[in-house]
Amino acid sequence: MKRTDRQQKYYRFLLYLAVVVLVNIAGLTLFFRLDLTANRLYSLSDASIEAVSTLSEPLTINVFFTKDLPAPHNNTERYLHDLLEEYSAHSNRYFNYRFYDVSAEEGDISEKARKNQELARGYGIYPVQIQNIEQDEVKFKKAYMGMVMMHGDVLDKIPSITTTEGLEYRLTSMIEKMNSKISVLLNLEEPVDIRLYLSSSLSDIASRLRIGDIRGVSGQLGSIVEELNKKYYGKLVFASLDPSNDPAAQKEAVDYGVLTLRWPSQTQTVDGQPAQERGSAGIVISSGGKHVAIPLINVVRVPLFGTQYNFADMATMNENLSEVIDDVLDINKKIGFLSGHGALPLSGGQQMPGQPPQQEGLSNLNALISEEYSINSVDLGEGIPDGIDCLVIAGPTQEFNDYELFQIDQFLMKGKSLALFLDPFEEIAMQGQQMNYNQGPVYRPLNTGLEKLLGHYGLEVSKSYVLDENCFEQRLPEMYGGGKQAIYFAPVIRDENINNRLPFMKNIKALISILSSPVELKPDRLEAVGLEGGTVFSSSARSWEMSGRINLNPMFLRPPDDPGELKSSSLAAIVTGEFPSYFMGREIPEKPVSEEAAADSIEAARIKMDAARAAELAEGIEGEGAFIEKGEAGKLVVVGSAALLKNNVLDQGGESTNATFVMNLLDHLNGRDQYAEMRSKMQRYNPLRETSGGTKTLVKSFNIAGLPVIVALFGVIVWLRRKARKKRIEMMFSR
Repeated sequence: MKRTDRQQKYYRFLLYLAVVVLVNIAGLTLFFRLDLTANRLYSLSDASIEAVSTLSEPLTINVFFTKDLPAPHNNTERYLHDLLEEYSAHSNRYFNYRFYDVSAEEGDISEKARKNQELARGYGIYPVQIQNIEQDEVKFKKAYMGMVMMHGDVLDKIPSITTTEGLEYRLTSMIEKMNSKISVLLNLEEPVDIRLYLSSSLSDIASRLRIGDIRGVSGQLGSIVEELNKKYYGKLVFASLDPSNDPAAQKEAVDYGVLTLRWPSQTQTVDGQPAQERGSAGIVISSGGKHVAIPLINVVRVPLFGTQYNFADMATMNENLSEVIDDVLDINKKIGFLSGHGALPLSGGQQMPGQPPQQEGLSNLNALISEEYSINSVDLGEGIPDGIDCLVIAGPTQEFNDYELFQIDQFLMKGKSLALFLDPFEEIAMQGQQMNYNQGPVYRPLNTGLEKLLGHYGLEVSKSYVLDENCFEQRLPEMYGGGKQAIYFAPVIRDENINNRLPFMKNIKALISILSSPVELKPDRLEAVGLEGGTVFSSSARSWEMSGRINLNPMFLRPPDDPGELKSSSLAAIVTGEFPSYFMGREIPEKPVSEEAAADSIEAARIKMDAARAAELAEGIEGEGAFIEKGEAGKLVVVGSAALLKNNVLDQGGESTNATFVMNLLDHLNGRDQYAEMRSKMQRYNPLRETSGGTKTLVKSFNIAGLPVIVALFGVIVWLRRKARKKRIEMMFSR
């Protein structure tokens, strides 16, 4: 009997062992994961699935990642591995990826790892230095953390992957761009023209400019273009021109805006004056009527050191040319940005000593947009190009004429999108003696004419600033008493005041606004014209408005005494639908004559005669389709502050929630909601929901005293149960 029991135990153990082995084998082949995170952080977005499931040519991803890296880089490798596995699971047969074994840069390495390192360097992936803490010592280590993506003959790479944030967005964007790039190149009818304008006369002053020998530049650039041609399907044509010996090339260089230097010559003119030499240096890339010039010599004026000349780095010219070629070919989706009218420029100048101040540029916004879109500068006088689906107008301060308003109106009628970042006031700084009296700036109400269009569409931007008790707090230095200073005109927009029902606002938990005006929706007007409107985000219920005489000195700002003045205000709104034209029933405005032409009496007379002649020839002819009275479904977003786009609010890396909001908004207006949701999957700033003081006290008291009380009650219950049980036993044996 004992032997039988022992055998049964052995049989049972072997059976359990076999079940465990079979479960593990099944786990290898029937692998699945559950993503229980709220934002589905570890699941592929629909845009990513569509990108890899519709590949028409092989896409290969080679990853070069050093093993056994310290935290957090080891998690990055694990995340990348899982992410590519997810891509592979949803892809068709054209998707492939591979991890290459590259050991540390230093120490013994195998022959295979050495070859893999050489392969990585061939792709332009070099080791990066990371910090490692071992045995209370800070050490530095070199590691490969890059990847290269090959699609057809097109190649792209990420030289270093140091974080998992936004990695899916980057990969999917790269796949989409490569797909688009192949399509554009295969359909290109004329080659891309790359011309080097380099005057041989510059060799005479190269030593004075300290730019080295430039005689070999033409050969180097030719080799670079030849190498680039391998991934541009042979669509690049290179030519080297010497403006010193070719007057036509000199004229072209000037027309393209290539840098031209002038200096006194050793020879003299016929009248005995010293002659002047000149030389040009630059690269012009052109295709389809669009051209971009790359400077070869950068001129920098440094205080105390004077003017410095730096020749372009030929080691990075390959990447520079590739980026500019992509821009010229408009491989990325186009986005229009208004120029003129006092609007904030994307590329502002830096103030040099002794020069007047220049308008602040939106360089961080420019960098963020350029990663995803091709930016087209829009001059309303010349019309809005057809290839643009979204037009951005940022902080205009000058009035639009009726013809320009007509261009904006008809752009919206075509079912396209318009983003307006409008300031209610223009800040005019005091100058001269007025600054000595510590007078603050003057705020002039802005009336650009856009108010007429917005009123017609059911929107109104008030001439006031919104101040909020829930605002950014500035830490004061000790010399001013320390503590924090509330900046009421910089409201902090919390989750409950953000419309998360909008797809592009999903997962955005907080924003910081600044110098914002209320953007009011007019429900009656919206209903009358058949449009739908909604708030994007608003201030808290503890906010109020400042109008009339504006003084934004934080020292003099206080919340109003009357609680009735406190109310929530919409700071951004969106209107969608089939917009009715503002010019319906009105006379179509004529294009005004430019100021230069009007100043020229002969030119003005010629334009007048041409117009009269054209009217005479067109008499009796009626056109259709030139004016759209009611358009296709479009989108209009109005944000009551252009300061949201400035560099002190947007970070260049695009990691802040404000940057995510702006880019998500542009994606939404360009019909890329899936990309907007993918970008906002991971947000660093994810604050807890604000609770009342009573709730905080209750939770705090429970944490301090609640748990001990529960343990004590549990002990009392156990003691009472034992006592009752003891009493029952005593009664049983006492009978």
